[in-house]
Amino acid sequence: MNMAKLEMTVGAFMIVGILCLGYISVKLGKMELIGGDYFTVSAYFDSVSGLKPGARVEMAGVEIGKVDRIALDPKNNDRAVIQLKIKSGIKVTDDVIASVRTSGIIGDKFILLKPGGSDRFLKNNDKISETESAIDIEELVSKFIHGKVE
Repeated sequence: MNMAKLEMTVGAFMIVGILCLGYISVKLGKMELIGGDYFTVSAYFDSVSGLKPGARVEMAGVEIGKVDRIALDPKNNDRAVIQLKIKSGIKVTDDVIASVRTSGIIGDKFILLKPGGSDRFLKNNDKISETESAIDIEELVSKFIHGKVE
């Protein structure tokens, strides 16, 4: 009888340990099991060169969300549309300017949101109308080398 009680105790301890390990893995990995607490907005850019899904979205130097999807605009294949997941509770004005920026000289790309002065805020599935595309360093260097700088 003692052996069965010992096995039950060890089994219960193992289950609790595995559950704790799973919880810590999800929290440290910043994974979302059930959608998370975000709202989604979209923005249209002429170029999002180097930007990847999962890139951070910042406002005033603070991470407030992430890039969810990047695709070509189905209505205009010359533009890219990105979907941003913004943490609920963050107030983003409807006249915000979204721009593609680089961390450091050769760092990762991210989206920087510069708030405007409007009293209205973006809601789920709204669109950001003002955007600034990524600067293409290779194109600038090429123009400089070939003497076509304007």
